[in-house]
Amino acid sequence: MDQQRGRPVLIEFWDFCRPNSIRTLPYLKAWHARYAELGLRVIGVHSPGFEASDDPAAVAAAVERLGITYPVVVDVEHQIWQEYENLGWPARYLWNAEGRLFEYHFGEGAYDETERAIQELLGIEQDIFGPVRPEDRPGVVLAPQTEDVAGFYSGPYEAGGVWGVFSGEGTATVNGADLPIPHTGAYELIHHDRHTQGVLDLSVTGGVTVLAVCFTPGLSA
Repeated sequence: MDQQRGRPVLIEFWDFCRPNSIRTLPYLKAWHARYAELGLRVIGVHSPGFEASDDPAAVAAAVERLGITYPVVVDVEHQIWQEYENLGWPARYLWNAEGRLFEYHFGEGAYDETERAIQELLGIEQDIFGPVRPEDRPGVVLAPQTEDVAGFYSGPYEAGGVWGVFSGEGTATVNGADLPIPHTGAYELIHHDRHTQGVLDLSVTGGVTVLAVCFTPGLSA
């Protein structure tokens, strides 16, 4: 970080097996594309939340697969995580050119606030990157979703979307439809336009292991 003095730095703690991290990536990639030449340095800190995502080779493959072009630090032993006393995934910290913390945010959301803060540090003012999903719009009301489940889960839920975290290769069958699982990672299984009650019927074949089933928020009806 001492080599980054003189420009704002945005640090993002993430894990390629965490659905919430995957959902924030479009914003990080957009900010890098928009502001890197103007002085912003974006750095991803990959701190694994699953044993399956602590392999540096798997992280490198995920970075390439996901089209991430900004630097990513592989924090296998959570050393950087502990230095920051970080609380979860995703988490972003925006530092000013003097190395002082200017803004931080835990979890999804507040994208417009972060981008405005980036522009303030760069001394510019322009249109911000628009919301990727309806639930990302400022001021919307989100309904509480079902809690994430570690390991395998089939059954009822309430959410805007359902994700599976898988290791290995094979096939997942989601409510009768087959979904190829070519690599370890997070996969969106079900998407709803709004917060919805539903039932998940999940099974896997081949060398696939279900690490978690996660639920993402949807717009309140």
